[in-house]
Amino acid sequence: MVFQCRLLQYIDVNIPFLISLTEHYVKPEDMNAMDRILRVNQRMLSRGFPLREGDILSSGSRSVITCLGDSCRWPRSVDGFVYVPYIISPIYDDMDRITVETGMLDISSATCVKFVPRTHEANFLNIQSKIGCWSYLGMIGGSQTVSLQSPGCMWSGVAAHELMHALGFVHEQSRSDRDHHVSILWENIIENQRHNFKKYETNNLNTAYDYSSVMHYGRYAFSEDGGPTIIPKPDPYTPIGQRDGPSLTDIHKINILYNCGRYSSY
Repeated sequence: MVFQCRLLQYIDVNIPFLISLTEHYVKPEDMNAMDRILRVNQRMLSRGFPLREGDILSSGSRSVITCLGDSCRWPRSVDGFVYVPYIISPIYDDMDRITVETGMLDISSATCVKFVPRTHEANFLNIQSKIGCWSYLGMIGGSQTVSLQSPGCMWSGVAAHELMHALGFVHEQSRSDRDHHVSILWENIIENQRHNFKKYETNNLNTAYDYSSVMHYGRYAFSEDGGPTIIPKPDPYTPIGQRDGPSLTDIHKINILYNCGRYSSY
């Protein structure tokens, strides 16, 4: 309740929105997962709520750039699986639960990471309909909130996106080699949101840059005037991001990071 009240301090129904690329420049049927997330989170972001890259909440002890390692991975069980316990708020209706569980299944069906209802585990995901769509990065310990606000975040691709953050993955265009694959048009980005386009010395797990990753920003993310902020190279018309769920490369990266063995060639 205290956290919810603090969130509300950032949100005033009378404040202007950020320019909404998802409403004015992207058709609803063309929105990828991150477009949908930014549409929901825009009031929080316009008031300075501390979401890194639009939807990652800092734990206070870990930065975005240091997560891909043992410190933020969920532990591997002796049977070779990685069990991620979760509880889900009773506020969700049946369709909301199905949406969230579909996002989980899209990951669990092709990796050794299995989302399981919590029994007594100390570390678990606490999936709540708070304000916005956001997650911490990697396992932080204890009750770890993943916010999937209903109805705005109720898309299985959005759920999978936030769950991948909880597993330790940053946005695709933040990776260290991104400048070989996309151009960032800094002049088109809202000035106080340019920090969201930093690149980091990431462990790319020997995978190719994935334009179709569910973790990729949309073409107009944080646009100031409706101009594109990210352009693929060498073909500027290459689609970026998508809304349906993890790409094959997303799945491959999960399997590599979590040493999933027989799943790794998926």
